[in-house]
Amino acid sequence: MDGMGACFVPLFIAFVAVMIVYSIFASHKRRKELADWARARGLAFNPAKDRRFDDRYPEFKCLRRGHSRYAYNCAIGDYRGRRIRAFDYHYATGSGKNRSDHYFSGVLIEPRLPLKPLVVRNEGVFDKLKGAFGFDDIDFESAEFSRQFYVSSPDRRWAYDVLHARVMEYLLSAPRYPFQFDHNLVMVWHSKRMSPVEFEQAIALVEGVLDQLPDYVKQQQGISL
Repeated sequence: MDGMGACFVPLFIAFVAVMIVYSIFASHKRRKELADWARARGLAFNPAKDRRFDDRYPEFKCLRRGHSRYAYNCAIGDYRGRRIRAFDYHYATGSGKNRSDHYFSGVLIEPRLPLKPLVVRNEGVFDKLKGAFGFDDIDFESAEFSRQFYVSSPDRRWAYDVLHARVMEYLLSAPRYPFQFDHNLVMVWHSKRMSPVEFEQAIALVEGVLDQLPDYVKQQQGISL
């Protein structure tokens, strides 16, 4: 081994050690930050890995990506009148030297009334390409909303009932987080780990949609007014 190689090895080892220490420090800092946020809002906090999380919520595709899946840093409880479960999430793709670890955050919210499936997220380049080949999402009277958002539901009437003019205007001006309705839950998430402020924004986004459901929709879903 020449002199340059001899210098490189200890430098590389030192770099790896620094990265490990930084990762541990960052994880501890985030865990404390989220625990403090949860405690301030009366939520129970559990940092442990929950490897069965995806099995309990199979309807949400973002929880079914890759392998080695688990939720952690979970905050659970009643928040502004609705039951929530905020969490960090991990999954991996590939294996060995080609393995990549991915992290994001989400919140599961109990809506207090039965819903129907619906997905709302930012429209991406691939969505536009699919639209060019006839695989389009649901379009709305607002051209601006249809241009910026991808919406899918097996019940188009339901999508139109939920995303009426006021809600479309609300979503165009609100922070952007994808969300999905299932029958008994709403999930809102982000492609990266959310800060406490972003958790608040994501929850508020869903609350804004649910609170603006028209009375006739609530009645159709069996809710007495």
